[in-house]
Amino acid sequence: MLVLRLTVGGLMLFHGIHKLTAGVGFIGGMLAQMGLPPFIAYGALAAELVASLMIIIGLWTRAASVVFAGNMVVAILMAHLGQIFSVDPMTGGWAIELPMLYLLGAVVLCLTGGGRYALTKGSIFD
Repeated sequence: MLVLRLTVGGLMLFHGIHKLTAGVGFIGGMLAQMGLPPFIAYGALAAELVASLMIIIGLWTRAASVVFAGNMVVAILMAHLGQIFSVDPMTGGWAIELPMLYLLGAVVLCLTGGGRYALTKGSIFD
């Protein structure tokens, strides 16, 4: 579980750091085009930065993973909806395999909790 937490949280942390340094304007623009308020983009920043850090250290892993998984569902629906049934012609892999790996890793953590080496263990939020 430690390796899964470090992998899923650690790799997504790069996306959160990028949003922290470069801003969330591009996501806000996508939201505005969909008729939604652009400030919702800060939810992606929180999920990718704060939830990733919580997953890495094992602080309320299940709760952080629910937020993380929700963020990935929204990201897939917003940015990859047209690719769900597509194959990448360069690799032969599923076009949305990376977002799905993040999503499914978070789902596993939701179901299992943070494991033996988590900061919080044994609570409902694990």
